[in-house]
Amino acid sequence: MMSKMSHKKYIKIEPGKYEVWSEFVLEYKEYNYPEDLDMVIKLIKDNLETKFVPTKFKENNLGNPMFGHCYHATQALYYFFAHANLKAMSAKCEGPAEVHWWLQDGDKIIDATAEQYDMLDFNPPYEKGKETNWYGWKKRPHRKTQNLMILVQPNAELTFVKHREKPKQSY
Repeated sequence: MMSKMSHKKYIKIEPGKYEVWSEFVLEYKEYNYPEDLDMVIKLIKDNLETKFVPTKFKENNLGNPMFGHCYHATQALYYFFAHANLKAMSAKCEGPAEVHWWLQDGDKIIDATAEQYDMLDFNPPYEKGKETNWYGWKKRPHRKTQNLMILVQPNAELTFVKHREKPKQSY
C-alpha cells in the first residue's frame, strides 16, 4: 500500500494563526505488520548514518553505532507500519541519552535500536515508558526520518511543494 507523510513548514500570519507555506511530501510503500517487521528493522539499522545523530550524541555514537538513533529509527518504523496501530513510547533513561524511544503493540516491545544497551551498564527504560507524541511543531515527522526512509526505500519519492511565498518576516 502506498502512503504519504508530510513535513510541513509553517508561517505565522498573525498572533495565533499559522499557515503552511511549504512541505516535504514523502510517498513510500507501507510494509505488512507483523510479517515484514524483522526485515524492516534490519533495513533501518543497515541505513543509519552518523549524520542523523544529534550533535550532542555523536561522540557516544562512535563506539556504539545504535546510540543516538532511537528517535528517527522509531519514527521511520512507525510510518512504515502506519496502519498497524503501533504506539510511540518514550521514557527518561540513565546515561547521556536522556530519553529513549520505541514502539509497542500491546505488551510487545519493538525497539530497532535496543542493542545500544548491550554496550551500556543499564537496561532500556521500558518499565517507565509512556505513550508519547512525536517531537516538533504539530507533531510532524522529522526530515531526518524522511531521509532515512528514502535510504530504506530508494524508490520512495520526496517532493518539495511550495504553497505560497515565504514572507521575509512573520508576525
